[in-house]
Amino acid sequence: MRDYHKLRAFELADQLAVAIYKCTKSFPKEEMFGLTSQIRRAAVSAPSNIVEGCARSSQADYARFLEIAYGSVCEVEYQLSLAQRLGYLELQSAKETTSLANETGRVLNGLLRSLKSDS
Repeated sequence: MRDYHKLRAFELADQLAVAIYKCTKSFPKEEMFGLTSQIRRAAVSAPSNIVEGCARSSQADYARFLEIAYGSVCEVEYQLSLAQRLGYLELQSAKETTSLANETGRVLNGLLRSLKSDS
């Protein structure tokens, strides 16, 4: 079993989830079951899948959960863009959170590439 606490990808994904919860507090109430819920679920999915992957015994399962986490981060990136264009997020807040999502995605992608080169 792997220790997810030691992974930079997990640290970033966790920070992203917290940032998403903070920035979606100000979303319109009518979006509570729409975009707010969707972006929060995607944001929580990323670190959750990293944790679950670390608990798996096979390298293939580990990589599969990291790929799911990467997909969730990509989903968050799009949803942040949408929220900003809809006027739910100020440009600066959207840029900062998107930057964090981009970094999370890059680190996850690097981890996935290193796993594939090991096999």
